[in-house]
Amino acid sequence: MEEKKENHAIAREEKRKGGLKTMPFIFANEVAEKIAVVGFSTNMISYLTQQLHMPLAKAANTLTNFGGTGSLTPLLGAFLADAYIGRFWTITGASLFYQIGMIILTLSASLPRFRPPPCTPHGPDCKEALPWQLAILYTSLFLNAIGAGGYRPCIVAFGAEQFDETDPKEKTKTWSFFNWYYFCMGVSMLLAVTVVVYIQDNVGWGWGLGIPTVAMAVSVGTFAVGYPMYRRLEPCGSPFTRLVQVVVAAIKKRNIPMVSDSKYLYENDQMDAEISLYGKLVHTNQLSFFDRAAIITESDKSPTPNLWRLSTVHRVEELKSVIRMGPIWAAGILIITSSAQQNTFALQQARTMDRHLSRHSTFQIPPGSMAVFSYLSMVITITVYDRLLVPFARRFTGLDRGLTFLQRMGIGFVITTLATMTAGFVEARRKHVAAQAGLLDLPGVTVPIPVFWLVPQYALHGIAEAFTSIGHLEFMYDQAPESMRSTSTALYWMSISAGSYISTMLVSIVHKYSAQPDGSNWLPDNLNRGKLDYFYWLIALLEGLNLIYYLVCVKYYTYKPVEIKKREDELKNSV
Repeated sequence: MEEKKENHAIAREEKRKGGLKTMPFIFANEVAEKIAVVGFSTNMISYLTQQLHMPLAKAANTLTNFGGTGSLTPLLGAFLADAYIGRFWTITGASLFYQIGMIILTLSASLPRFRPPPCTPHGPDCKEALPWQLAILYTSLFLNAIGAGGYRPCIVAFGAEQFDETDPKEKTKTWSFFNWYYFCMGVSMLLAVTVVVYIQDNVGWGWGLGIPTVAMAVSVGTFAVGYPMYRRLEPCGSPFTRLVQVVVAAIKKRNIPMVSDSKYLYENDQMDAEISLYGKLVHTNQLSFFDRAAIITESDKSPTPNLWRLSTVHRVEELKSVIRMGPIWAAGILIITSSAQQNTFALQQARTMDRHLSRHSTFQIPPGSMAVFSYLSMVITITVYDRLLVPFARRFTGLDRGLTFLQRMGIGFVITTLATMTAGFVEARRKHVAAQAGLLDLPGVTVPIPVFWLVPQYALHGIAEAFTSIGHLEFMYDQAPESMRSTSTALYWMSISAGSYISTMLVSIVHKYSAQPDGSNWLPDNLNRGKLDYFYWLIALLEGLNLIYYLVCVKYYTYKPVEIKKREDELKNSV
């Protein structure tokens, strides 16, 4: 009896934690972390090509591979968070890896012996960085990838779980959290691509990477200060083991006749209590083969069931939910392939164009700062969406969040395709101006076309991200089993990983098969002689096909069926 009272007291104490009071710590952490990471990565193509003298295609592939690896490691971080150490400690430990990686790169950028000697761009005296110098670069990128693996899948789920899903008032704040999380992320990115990138291009890379390194230290400290106020859900074992157990149990019982009614399938609320704090998944008729895992046979009738032979309906539906999410998840991959070009080829386009603010201005916009138009449009779109579009759409849909996450993603897919098509037309115009000016074979000379021609594609990508990325993240969080939300968020980052790797693959394939006997190809170091516009239109075609695939997936998608548990105070009032 005393033990039960103590457990109830602990539960009530946990209920008092979390809520809006934790948001300043989480958002401050996110702002500082994004200033660090974006300030570190946005202009990295310039560092690789100008400081380490990498060829453009190799530098682009290095960054997309790093981005891909950094988005693949979250699966490991999510597994540790969900199964063993919890989200708070995963985030804290991962941030330290980030910190070490950034310190290494900052030191290498500050000390001349860690870089090849300066030279004229595209000149014959340019020597690429030595293997040991590249090894230092790759070590720092690898440590950052490990840091990303723990931080990225956990911070969103950790922030969202500060709101009680059984409380209708707090549940609505969860969806606002996703919007404001991305808003804070956008503001921090704006600071990174303006102030930090300007320092990198005009003051020096030592200072330009040192500031993000300090910001990362601030991020870790800010997050740790809020420790006493956070609602911290305990890890409840490996979600992958539970999924495999359902598959094994279903295969073992594949020859057993199916029960006539789902009410005869095995349920055990006590055993599932830790993995269904907010609600229990109920039976669905889809993917009925796996229902066999919940059929009770004579050998299963024991006080302690063998989970490799018998699973509850809740655990079977966990597996079904993950499988149903797969096709929608995959549709988001190609969107990342498109946006990845904004950090590589679009940045190199900007470097060849007239970057002065006006004819009489001496100030030049750093190429890396062109991303400010993406982040600014994203921040504005999020604000308009949350304050105007959601209340307006709510009148027609009756949904608290205005649009479903699937509708939000679909709108983003359309806008992304338009952005990529626009990028192709702008590149065609840039090359036309270069040809008229006789600059096709002079890549180091500025093409007399304002860099602001790139603004539409950057802005459209920012608007698309406000729809696609937030909708995708909401979908992965909402439709995942509650005990797998770190893992589900990791799958969101894995789609970014896959998109980055597909970008690398496309660049490599196009680079190889567009090669001509004279050595030219679509994506040479001298973009004036390339066909980057064709490459953009190829991606736009793939995006159009992907949109059709997505619409088919949405048509046949079934939402996760969940029976929400009543709160303690509601149960007391009903007695």
